[in-house]
Amino acid sequence: MGSSRLPGGGSTAAKRHRSPVPADRCLPVQAEGSREGYSREQFKHWIDADHDGCNTRNEILLHEATVAPEVTGRCKITKGTGTWWSWYDEATLTTKDDVDIDHMVPLGEAWDSGARTWTAAERQAYANDLDDERSLLAVHDSANQSKADRDPAEWTPPAASARCRYLADWVTVKTRWRLSTDTTEHAAVKKIAAGCADLRITVAYAR
Repeated sequence: MGSSRLPGGGSTAAKRHRSPVPADRCLPVQAEGSREGYSREQFKHWIDADHDGCNTRNEILLHEATVAPEVTGRCKITKGTGTWWSWYDEATLTTKDDVDIDHMVPLGEAWDSGARTWTAAERQAYANDLDDERSLLAVHDSANQSKADRDPAEWTPPAASARCRYLADWVTVKTRWRLSTDTTEHAAVKKIAAGCADLRITVAYAR
């Protein structure tokens, strides 16, 4: 259980790697598309891709636990066991009920930035991306709910220590999935990056 969460270990399309580049120079800038037609159901998520009994949510809970939870059956995580560190807000979480699995680039933002033209299979792969550990993460539910579908122009993690990592991971995921950025978001990315020392990323493309 949890073993499938390995970079490059999944079934997405052949990947190409790029050398480390400044995070604020990666993304194409263009106007966002319409939110019309969007729903979370357009991105089938929390599937059990490798049929080991663990869906995507539980794979991440197991992988990111700082203290491993108890597991019964094929992959049932016992409530009240395990510990998780939410780096968005520097919170220690001791029950899975307080943990949300966050899409680094939210589903609605992905839709606006290009995913509306993808196939259903591509959107499913995006929503369950276990091949890059920056795509999905276990965080405090309150922080995730505060973030919602907002981009870095509208939301950054409450912990100042998290902002450079957040920006790098945001740009990595958008680049990995060939998503665009609008002018307001791009300006925010450049502004935040200016306060981060030599912020460079390496990307394995998913599509």
